[in-house]
Amino acid sequence: MAGPTTAERGERQQESSGPPRARRFGPPRLRTIIILAVALVLVAGGVVWLLYSSSWTRVERVSVAGTRVLTPAQVREAADVPVGEPLVSVDTEAIEARLRKELPRIDEIEAERSWPHGIELKVKERTPVLVVEKGRKFVEVDAEGVRYATVSRAPKGVPELQLKPARSGSAAASLRRFDEDRLVVEAVRAAGRLPDAVARDARVVKVLSYDDISVELSGGRTVAWGSGEQGARKAGALTALMKAAPRARHFDVSVPTAPASSGS
Repeated sequence: MAGPTTAERGERQQESSGPPRARRFGPPRLRTIIILAVALVLVAGGVVWLLYSSSWTRVERVSVAGTRVLTPAQVREAADVPVGEPLVSVDTEAIEARLRKELPRIDEIEAERSWPHGIELKVKERTPVLVVEKGRKFVEVDAEGVRYATVSRAPKGVPELQLKPARSGSAAASLRRFDEDRLVVEAVRAAGRLPDAVARDARVVKVLSYDDISVELSGGRTVAWGSGEQGARKAGALTALMKAAPRARHFDVSVPTAPASSGS
């Protein structure tokens, strides 16, 4: 009797083999994904705990750098940094805004986290270029025309700003067009353009109107500057004029193309 054919043997083997047995722990790729997911959850939980709950990353110190007139203690008090709180939760922008509001002397402020326990406050104070006498005190004015601090003694070497705008005639019309704040800015522009040698001798910057600014120097000398415009040309004309007439008492560069001097 003939045995089964090759085709019949193949069919029997296929029937007897059946579907492959499932592995106990699932496919290797799925197991790897599960392990990685669990590890990520554990790491994330550890990071959250470290940043928000651990004593290792809480604010313990506040350092201050860059002060000149202000003291570090004044800056720390105004900053009101929440010592003891998690470092990651400290709002550095709120600290900067608070310092600008409480201490107008501050021109620039940068609050940074210094891991693991510190907040660093980097301060840049305003520098006075003019002072305005007010009673027995002085108001400091910076290079942007900001009146930011009142002091009992005028800073050494800083000229006094005298605002004496006329209330009648063309000067009054100028005052209506350019308010006092604008006149302060023009005075600052003029003072900032003075040649270095002249600036060291400047004692008073007087403003009568937008285009009537003058500078009083040591020794009773005066400079008619005009408006704050064309500052570089006026500075050049003044330098040349002082060299040409070193004994003159009055210099006029309000029209820099036609400078003049008088007195001796």
